Amino acid sequence: MPSATSHRKKKQRRPYLSVVLPVYNEEENIRLQYDQIIKAVKPLKVTYEIVFIDDGSADRSAEILREIAGSDRAVKLVVFRRNFGQTAAMSAGIDFASGEIIVFMDSDLQNDPGDIGALFEKIEEGYDVVSGWRVKRQDKFLSRKLPSQIANRLIAKVTGVKLHDLGCSLKAYRGDLLRQVNLYGEMHRFIPVHASWLGAKITEVPVGHHARKFGKSKYGIIRTFKVLLDLITVTFLGKYSTKPIYVFGGTGFFLLILGLASFVATVLMKIFLYQSMSRNPLLILTVLLVILGVLFIQIGILAEILIRIYHESQDKQPYSVLDTVNIDYK
Repeated sequence: MPSATSHRKKKQRRPYLSVVLPVYNEEENIRLQYDQIIKAVKPLKVTYEIVFIDDGSADRSAEILREIAGSDRAVKLVVFRRNFGQTAAMSAGIDFASGEIIVFMDSDLQNDPGDIGALFEKIEEGYDVVSGWRVKRQDKFLSRKLPSQIANRLIAKVTGVKLHDLGCSLKAYRGDLLRQVNLYGEMHRFIPVHASWLGAKITEVPVGHHARKFGKSKYGIIRTFKVLLDLITVTFLGKYSTKPIYVFGGTGFFLLILGLASFVATVLMKIFLYQSMSRNPLLILTVLLVILGVLFIQIGILAEILIRIYHESQDKQPYSVLDTVNIDYK
């Protein structure tokens, strides 16, 4: 495998390592986070950049980031016109980061920048994706840790990507592979799954995790339900995106069997219970609910497919940039 030195000689203007941080209302954490990242990446002896994506912050985050970028050319800043969400911010990070290794992390000081070196070393060993595993996670058990554990086990079971902590933002990727992944909706937590479809070599390393000191968490229990809905989409795209007749035809076939069973039940109720076939509200309600449920799921999947066609056919990004600082190459 080519060394970091040879990469730097080939691309003098482009850094070897990019550290990308989505930011949303983190004015109290930004400077501390920046200082810790600098301390973590300098011992690696590689060229680097720190890419902050301000996701429409309503506090002084963008102002503070401009000050940092003004004093350090290694800091790149992208400011969104409004809040587009974490997936859009990470998508922008992929677009604007130029490193051959890209590390993502949160900007709330809960991820430990000191772990960047461990992820970096694993990538250098030949892995394409290295995921952080918050073994001693410092979050509330019922509202954060338990739902996350359930979601991680379910995702691992369904997708076959055996990671303990998909929700951990601290991850490292090989840049050429990551740039083949298109992100929309709330799919950032499934990047390793998308990478696995491309044949990525994936591993995980234990990382530190700190309780939040400043600001407020942007996540709640409702996020767990969003993860489950996204899992349905990811599963469909991974298994049936090139053969949708399997899922739609299978569903239709199941409905035909269900309809036949309902018809048989109605006939039996007519014969043995003398109940009117045309006045059986329970049967009518059951059939109606089943059909509506299936239709809604299918419409949701079709909408996901259409939104991807819309974005990719027009090369349209899921965000709008207001301003950039120190972005002088693309």
